[in-house]
Amino acid sequence: MKTRLMAILATTTLLAGTAHAEVIFAHGENPGNPRYVAAEKWAELFAACSGDTVNLAPSATMGNDVEMLTSATAGVIQVTANSQGAMSQVVPEIGLLGLPFLFADLPAAWAVLDGEVGDLLDARAQESGLKILGFWDNGIRNVTHLSKHVSEPADLAGMKIRTPPDQMTLDIFQALGAAPAPLAWSELPTALQSGVFDGQENPLTNIHSAKLHEITPFVTLTGHKYESTPVVAGLAWWSGLDAATQTCALDATAEAGKLQRQLSFDGNASLQPKMEAEGAKFATSNRAAYIAATASVYDKYAQTYPDLVAALKKAAGQ
Repeated sequence: MKTRLMAILATTTLLAGTAHAEVIFAHGENPGNPRYVAAEKWAELFAACSGDTVNLAPSATMGNDVEMLTSATAGVIQVTANSQGAMSQVVPEIGLLGLPFLFADLPAAWAVLDGEVGDLLDARAQESGLKILGFWDNGIRNVTHLSKHVSEPADLAGMKIRTPPDQMTLDIFQALGAAPAPLAWSELPTALQSGVFDGQENPLTNIHSAKLHEITPFVTLTGHKYESTPVVAGLAWWSGLDAATQTCALDATAEAGKLQRQLSFDGNASLQPKMEAEGAKFATSNRAAYIAATASVYDKYAQTYPDLVAALKKAAGQ
């Protein structure tokens, strides 16, 4: 923590004299992950368009997702490719994108995010000092376990499962009878190795890039929820940009997002054979049983957000 604070203070001092000439883009992923690749592309595109220097801070070097959002609001960093769970603590409505089995596939989710729903979530984020530049992808999620598959909801009974800091994910696994608990992404491998958790849930791209299948080799294709990767800027920084530089930021987000989404799509479609060759054991799930077991989650959120839940279901084709 001391090292991180020293880095933040050093960065703040440097930025004070550069008047937006330097932009810090922070995220939590490691090399090989689509988010990491897309962040590099964003930096290239934005620098070429704006003339500013972009310094990338990957692998949670500027803190976890919640800390990065706080730093963006405070102007310590300018942009972060963040997580749906952390953003839902700022904009609760964004958590509704993770309603169980809401989207049939990734393109269906992207179509919703690129329309009125995305605009609504951006407006809500700005009320809290953040500007959503766009939505990258974080995949449809599956469960990995140390010692067994979870093909039926009953297989999750009592399972100690790590989740992101996202109430929706906690609600889903509580409905399934598991024992979920949130933990920062950067701390997950160590927690799995030490036996704090029996398993975790993530899209295949994240599981593979973090080598979680080497620790929890039993992969069940539950497909229980979708998550986005909101690309977020501090509103104070954003508001201080001229129109041309704002356009650079939006265009870089959209263009790098095409790459990131394609990498995510391709990875989730093709990683299974590679992971099996590396020792992972795959199984399918009883989707109908999972849908029935998580119906109460819709009931809970429809009480608070009836119009938005209905609109999301309609937009998703349900």
